[in-house]
Parts: sequence; C-alpha cells; structure tokens
Amino acid sequence: MATFGLMQEVPNGARRRAEAGIARADIGSAQAEVAVEALDVRLGAALAWIDLHYAGRRLAALDSVLQTLEPLWDAAPAGVTAGATRPAGALTPVAQRAALDDRRSELVAALGRARAELVRWTGDPSPNVTGPPPEPALDAERLRAGLDRRPALLAYASAARRAAAQVDLARAARRPDWAFEVGYGRRDPMFGDMVSAGVTVRLPLFASRRQDPLIAARAADARRVEAERETARRALAASLEADLADQVMRREQWLRTRNVVLPAAKQQADLETASYAAGRAGLSEVLDAFTRLAEAQLTTIDREAALAREAVRIDITYGSDAQ
Repeated sequence: MATFGLMQEVPNGARRRAEAGIARADIGSAQAEVAVEALDVRLGAALAWIDLHYAGRRLAALDSVLQTLEPLWDAAPAGVTAGATRPAGALTPVAQRAALDDRRSELVAALGRARAELVRWTGDPSPNVTGPPPEPALDAERLRAGLDRRPALLAYASAARRAAAQVDLARAARRPDWAFEVGYGRRDPMFGDMVSAGVTVRLPLFASRRQDPLIAARAADARRVEAERETARRALAASLEADLADQVMRREQWLRTRNVVLPAAKQQADLETASYAAGRAGLSEVLDAFTRLAEAQLTTIDREAALAREAVRIDITYGSDAQ
C-alpha cells in the first residue's frame, strides 16, 4: 500500500502573534549586536587616529628642542678648554643628551605603535593623519538624552521584548490549537483505495499543573530582564557623569599647563640663554632650562591628547548614533 497525506497545524492567534514577537525581538537583538561591534570599530579607529596625531606632535616638539640644543652640546668641551667649566661639568650635558635621546626613542616607538593600531582598525597599510584633531568640547545634555539609544541598552530592550513575547507564548498555551489532516491510500484492488480526513485539537487540560507554572516562570524572566536593563541604564548614566567630571578636570589641567607652566618654562629658557650669553650663567643651567622646557611641552601635548582622546571616547560611547 502507498499512502499520501497532508497535515496542517493551525496554532491559535495568540500563539502566532507571540511567535512573531519573538522573531522580531531576535532580529532586534542581532541588529543591536551588529551595532555594538560597529561602535567598537568606530571607537578603535578614532582613538588610533588621535594617538597617531599626538605621537607625531610629541616627536616634532622634542626634535625642535634637540635642534635648539645642538650648538650647546659642543660648547661643554670648549668651556673646559677655556677654563670656564670644571672638567666634571662637561659630563653633565652628555647624560642630559642621552636622556633626551632615550625619550626620543620612546616617542618613535610610540609613533610606530599608534600607526600599527590605526592599520588594524582601518585596513590601510599606510595610514596618515591630516587636519586638526576634533574639538574636545562635549554637549553633556545631548549625551544624557542619547543614553537610551545606545546599542548596549537597545540590546536589553530587545531582550525585554523577547521575554514579554515568551510570556504571551506561555499564556497562548492555555488556548486550544488545531491541526487538519487529509490522506489518500492506494491499496490492493481487492480492498479498494482509501481516503481519510481528520481534525486534531490540543486541549489545555490541567492548566494549574502544566501551563500556569510555565507562565509564572516566563513572567519572572521578564521581570529579571527589566531589572537588568534598568541596572545597566543606571550604571551607564553614572559612568557618563563620572567621565564628564573627569573631563572637566583634564581640561583644567591642560589649560593650566598650556597657559602657566609652558610659558614659564619658555621664559626661563630664554632668560638662561641670555644669562649664558652675558657670562652670568653656566652651560648646565641652560641645558637644565631647555630640558624642563621639553618636559613642559611634552606634558602639555600629553594632557591635550588625553583631553581629546577622552572627548572622542565619551562622545562615541554615550552619544546618539544619529549625531
């Protein structure tokens, strides 16, 4: 005998709507995961650009100081010969020059690391940074308003919708489901062919022991997801406020270094140079002043880099994707 049949299940409307809601929530979760990955790539590329830009500026600043000091390195032996400097004093510039050369080697290595990081995020084998860095100013109100649109919280929102749809699906099990079946059987001629049709109904019997516990479990999961979402949102908001407070501190430190410490170091270097030319200061004092000037310049750039880096990180991490 050969039998051919067709069966079609017809779930109740509540079950169909719940299953469709679960599917939509899964799509939303997948999209949120893609957005999180894209955000990581965007942030990594932006920070690598900032690091490469300021690595180049640090190296250029130190090279400028070294170029200014170049004539003075040879002045120490001449001072010993002329009797203006003690023999032991001729060794001080050697140590200072070696220390500055060591610092330059570190900056060259940092430049290479920053370039390699930018290659990693962009795929460009020979990346270059052009133009000024982004302004470190932040719009705190815009950042606060955009928190709920962050991919991490959108993922929690999708999870909450899925948990709610799971509750609806569990409740739909308390309604009957239908199934229809029709079949054709080709048998031996002595028996004749056979046609059959049937209807199946799934009855939600013993709901207190079958469906109700499942509904309670799904409802508890939904409450858990909502609590986790609220916890994540509060943590993100607290992290934003902490980062904004730290950014105010970084800006004040950068401005203080740029407007107070660096001008004072430049003035001191100029005064020591003038005193040396007039014979009222030794070479070591001039070298010390220029060494402090180099440190002040590098500190200023370091603090500006930290300010710009954190501004970019905060804006990408907390800002709205629409901005």
